[in-house]
Amino acid sequence: MIRVAYVIGEYPPEERKRREDVALSYASSEVEVGIISVPATPYLHGLTPAEVAMAATPFIHAFREAERQGYDAVVPLGFLDLGVDGGKSAVDIPVVGPCEAALHVASLVGDRFGAIVYHDSLIPMTRAIVARYGMGDWVAGYRSSGLDLPDIAAHHDELVTNFVAAARSLIEREGANVIIPMGITQCPVHIKPDWLQRELGVPVVEGIGAPIRLAALLAGLGLKASRVRWPKSPTVS
Repeated sequence: MIRVAYVIGEYPPEERKRREDVALSYASSEVEVGIISVPATPYLHGLTPAEVAMAATPFIHAFREAERQGYDAVVPLGFLDLGVDGGKSAVDIPVVGPCEAALHVASLVGDRFGAIVYHDSLIPMTRAIVARYGMGDWVAGYRSSGLDLPDIAAHHDELVTNFVAAARSLIEREGANVIIPMGITQCPVHIKPDWLQRELGVPVVEGIGAPIRLAALLAGLGLKASRVRWPKSPTVS
């Protein structure tokens, strides 16, 4: 049995349960999924790179805790890939970011990605994250569902309407042949990916199942971060 830890920050209780339930649904007879809590959160209005940078350290400590608890791989919640780069130097188990996982899985089922974020203000930061993985040229275009993260739960129907319209625009106007919801609260938390795929007629690669299953795959193959690229940190403990 391969054990994958899913690291979740601070959310209102109902919203946290939604995320836990989706993550746990990706367990199988071969993959166990467990939850690790971290005292940090992206659940706020007006998120900027400053908040992202400050959240990295608690997430790296959570990765270390996952390793201490005997997990075989670890995944942080969210497309910000919080702590992922540093985490690969901090632990000796695979650390898989949801954004990097979704991009690579999407490249196996298409070659023009339509990326949908929560709000237009997040497009520049998301574009920078994608560029960091060297996959900017794969993105046909960006759209938003027009809602800030903390407002989504109270505007579910508006989210669905806006998201589907944005996805169709990317497919019809930009030639996207895969949709990546770059915000897990959109999908798979509030919109189910199988429903979206039927509605849109293209693959939808979301950021909870893809990284959890990819992390399990790496662990099962005995693969982890290259120590040439990510030397082991002598200070993180």
